[in-house]
Amino acid sequence: MKEIGSWMSDEKNQAAEVKKGRRPNKKKREWSTLLLAVLVSIVVLVGAGLAFYFTIVFDLPRLTTLKDYQPYITSEVYSDDEVLIGEFYIEKRTVVPLSQMSRFLPKAFIAAEDARFFEHGGIDYWRILGAAFRNIEALDVVQGGSTITQQIAKSFFLTPERSYLRKIKEAILAQRIEHYLTKNEILFLYLNQIYLGEGAYGVGAAAATYFGKPVQNLTLAECAILAGLPPSPNNLSPLRNPQKARERQLYVLNRMVERKMITPEQAKKAQAEEIRLRPRGPKEYLDAPFVVEQVRLHVEQKYGKDLLYKGGLKIYTTINSRLQKAAQKAVEKGLEGFESRGKKEEGREGREGIEGSLIALEPQSGYILAMVGGRDYSASQFNRAIQAKRQAGSAFKPIVYAAALDKGFTPATLIVDEPFSYQDVPGKDPWQPQNFDREFWGPITVRKALTFSRNVPTVRIAQSIGLDYLISYARNLGIRSKLEPNLSLALGSANVSLLELTRAFGVFAAGGYRADPVLISQIQDRDGNVVEETEPSSVEVVSPQTCYLITSLLQNVIQEGTGQKARALGRPAAGKTGTTNDTRDAWFIGYLPQRMVAGAWVGYDIEKPLGNHETGAVAALPLWLEFMKEAVKDVPVDDFPVPDGIVFVKVDKESGEPMQSMRWVKSGKVLFECFKEGTEPSPDGSNPPSAAKRLPDEDPSKIR
Repeated sequence: MKEIGSWMSDEKNQAAEVKKGRRPNKKKREWSTLLLAVLVSIVVLVGAGLAFYFTIVFDLPRLTTLKDYQPYITSEVYSDDEVLIGEFYIEKRTVVPLSQMSRFLPKAFIAAEDARFFEHGGIDYWRILGAAFRNIEALDVVQGGSTITQQIAKSFFLTPERSYLRKIKEAILAQRIEHYLTKNEILFLYLNQIYLGEGAYGVGAAAATYFGKPVQNLTLAECAILAGLPPSPNNLSPLRNPQKARERQLYVLNRMVERKMITPEQAKKAQAEEIRLRPRGPKEYLDAPFVVEQVRLHVEQKYGKDLLYKGGLKIYTTINSRLQKAAQKAVEKGLEGFESRGKKEEGREGREGIEGSLIALEPQSGYILAMVGGRDYSASQFNRAIQAKRQAGSAFKPIVYAAALDKGFTPATLIVDEPFSYQDVPGKDPWQPQNFDREFWGPITVRKALTFSRNVPTVRIAQSIGLDYLISYARNLGIRSKLEPNLSLALGSANVSLLELTRAFGVFAAGGYRADPVLISQIQDRDGNVVEETEPSSVEVVSPQTCYLITSLLQNVIQEGTGQKARALGRPAAGKTGTTNDTRDAWFIGYLPQRMVAGAWVGYDIEKPLGNHETGAVAALPLWLEFMKEAVKDVPVDDFPVPDGIVFVKVDKESGEPMQSMRWVKSGKVLFECFKEGTEPSPDGSNPPSAAKRLPDEDPSKIR
């Protein structure tokens, strides 16, 4: 009973507690449960956040690459006088230290892009908040909140995708970068990495692209234009939208005034400045596309595309900018003259499609001073100065005569110019070479034969000295093309390049030394280290005496023969015209005393005839002459030097007989002929210059 009473008493107490609204045990349990849920939620959220953070951090790249900044840098090609010729790049960029920039340039970019750059730690929270309000007001994204440091993070390490995840990574990286680099280091990276339109990356390339000047020479007005480009580089480009570029310029200048980076007076002066855009590049960019293409082929083949397009090479060529301009002008003017002559011919429709090329070398070094491979590179990239192989025609004859001079011939040797035939291939009709005028002059001297480019005497000389010897001689002079061992070789039937033929003449100009052609003199890497350097190399292949004799003969070509138009140069020169039998190719190769050798070619790519009377003297020589006039306009007049071992003898001009003897045909014209010492005729006639040369199988009784 007592236990029952106790139970009833407890029940009464609990009922009384309920009446008072108190359930202490249950309420405690509810609060405990709620608190536990909150704690668990916090732990879960913190854990998830940490997991998310560490997942992001784990994937973030290391910042060590920023210390060793190696961006893609433009490789540049220069002439020998350091005029920019061409560029190779994936990203057009020139890395410039802050110390070499205009003092206004960093300030302009900071004012326009990140006014509190030196105050924040990578993220500008006030700017983000302000941008958010402006975007809400406009109901569009009209302003971003990224700092310069954030832009560096995105540019170097992240993709351009628009996502919250990317922005979070960007913010984390920006703060890390601020601890890893100084503000100036960050600014250096930004100004050299940022894209500024028209293919230009970094302020160095942009200064050259828009204003044609180094970045340190930019004015405040120009700095403000560049600083206005980042939001939309191509749309705000002064080359495309000058009005929009002007509006951005004014915005940047006003921001600089607000931040007290410049005075209002400086801003006003900059606003009034006339902006001169020069998009062709620094130092009056020289347009020489055929040269640049040859450089590309060499460097890409030897070092690969990556180094060429990304490595920031400095490639120095042997091209002289003044001579290159003169060569391009000469080719264009010469071809215009050719077309003009065609239009004047009755019944002709003009001469569209004509092409020409010109190359100039320094004979002693082999340096290529100028090269034009065609009329219009944009229409055809085929380099006719180097790649084209065309019949040399009469321009090959000096090689034949030089070989003969080393085989005992002299300028006074008599050669019979009369009809002859040669059985070249058994069973076929014999070959009967003809002179250009279809006439025969009888016995003539070697000098006269070359002066007037007589075909038959030249073939007789080749037959006399032997074709194997002639081919070997041509090889020594630098002719590398295929040479067939037949007598038509003497008349230039072989296909050779303009460079080959000009190089061969260069041996005569250099006194017997053959130099390897050089286009690239030096290549430097991005740090200024020399990667490649080409020193001139030459080897003596012909005696100085032989070179002087052939030079004397080629001077006569200009003074009296087929190259007389070159006399307009008004100074000593040696050269030879060249015309193929069907007038499909016209040549002129010539040189000046110890200075320069140049060659010009005119023809159609499809190898059709040039037209009536379009010989080497008419079609090609004018190109050479126009170029040489400009090339030597300020150069003193020189004579060809006479080497030791050369003697002069007074001879009859037509017969070559010494005047004291006069046993040969007397013309009454006196010539001081040059001879190698020991080969000159005796005054008494006991040592005549030579017998008239005939083929060995001819009747000996007819040899005079």
